[in-house]
Amino acid sequence: MTVASEALLESLGEAAREAGEAILEVVRRGFDVEHKGDDSPVTEADRAGEAVLLAALARHAPGVPVVAEEQVAAGKVPAHEGTFFLVDALDGTKEFIRGGDDYTVNVGLIENGVPSMGVIFSPAAQRLHLGLVGTGAWVEGAGPRRPIAVRELGDERVAVASKSHLSQETVDYLAQLFGGRDCERISIGSSLKFTLVAEGRADVYPRLSPTCEWDVAAGHAILLAAGGKVDGLDGQPLAYDKKAYFNPGFVATSGWQAPAIGPFMTPATDA
Repeated sequence: MTVASEALLESLGEAAREAGEAILEVVRRGFDVEHKGDDSPVTEADRAGEAVLLAALARHAPGVPVVAEEQVAAGKVPAHEGTFFLVDALDGTKEFIRGGDDYTVNVGLIENGVPSMGVIFSPAAQRLHLGLVGTGAWVEGAGPRRPIAVRELGDERVAVASKSHLSQETVDYLAQLFGGRDCERISIGSSLKFTLVAEGRADVYPRLSPTCEWDVAAGHAILLAAGGKVDGLDGQPLAYDKKAYFNPGFVATSGWQAPAIGPFMTPATDA
């Protein structure tokens, strides 16, 4: 049975907005920063947003397991098979703590091991991206909702890079990828990198450092819905439900086949 639908997508979009408002309320009153067992930062805003999303998913998709970042950190991992939600209620926590505005609320649905639906909401910009694979992708902000799609690879190349995790390996990969040709590079935090490719504003987003699956699922779904693709280290479609939900790296493009990133990466120990 397929879970993804336009009605559920609309409900998840509203839930992401509600989670974003919970995060902004924490910002307005101030917050402290804590650190989890892996030394990554966490705030009251992460937990407040996640609580809103968990309640909404229980209402709109009862029975579908939810793998959420802070729940996993607390040791609460539901039993699941090929269909489950991946939730990161505050992606870009480091930027958020520094006072930046490029953080997001992410919800992705995995069906049969593949992203089928995703929403990304930017609370600071009040911008919502939605994607339903096989149907389409959209963005809404100050103006009315409009469809988005990837662009064809042309003479002018634009790459998106992580603001916090740009590495020499990434620079080397881009140099070989475009054969020394000039390449504009945009640095931005959180899952917004996926949306730049999905909107046709960039051609590629290589990530040669680790992420978790909840960081990626929503953006992956939106990019797929917009006509793009995301591949793992071996150049094959990025897989989900891996050990500890760990992604060693990936490359997202506007639909063209980029070289595998595996040969460019230094060995890493998975989580």
